[in-house]
Order: sequence, then structure tokens, then C-alpha cells
Amino acid sequence: MEFEIKEDGNVVKGIFKGRLDTAAAVQLNTQLEPLLEKADHAIELDCSALDYISSSGLRIFLTIRKASAAKNGKLVVTNINDEIRKVFQMTGFINLFEVR
Repeated sequence: MEFEIKEDGNVVKGIFKGRLDTAAAVQLNTQLEPLLEKADHAIELDCSALDYISSSGLRIFLTIRKASAAKNGKLVVTNINDEIRKVFQMTGFINLFEVR
């Protein structure tokens, strides 16, 4: 699992690559801090290279959503594949996030 943060003006982009399983989610918790500090900005979570997400991975998305809501930021999830979309639909996450 790779995670990269890029800033483009007022938009902070979190880019996920690979499998966001339990082990990757534990590791990712430490890498999220710079993104969470900018939760008052517009955040885009780019999932174009995300192959898989577990319940621990979903918890990462909830953590980002909670930080964004607390700081009145805007959060958008982009480029999810069909498998990730199915997981979002089954868990109700499709209603919690703006998905593009």
C-alpha cells in the first residue's frame, strides 16, 4: 500500500495505491497526520489505484471524514472502481461521502 499527499492550491489530495487492508491501515495511521492537519481545506481522496479496501481501510476514510467535518472542510472521494463502489454501497459509505 502506498499513500501520497499532494497539495494543489486549496485542494489537498490523498492518493491511495494498492490494497488498503488491516496491515496497511495500521501503517497508514501514522502517515495521515499531515492530511488531517489540513482538514479545513478541500480534500480529495483519489482511489484510482486502490485495488481493495477492508473494514480497517473504511475506518481510515471515517477518520478523515470526521476531521474534515470538525474543521468545516470539504471531502470528496474520486475514481473508485466497481469493487470499491460495491463495498461503499453495502456498508452505506456511499451515503456518507461525496463520490465522483
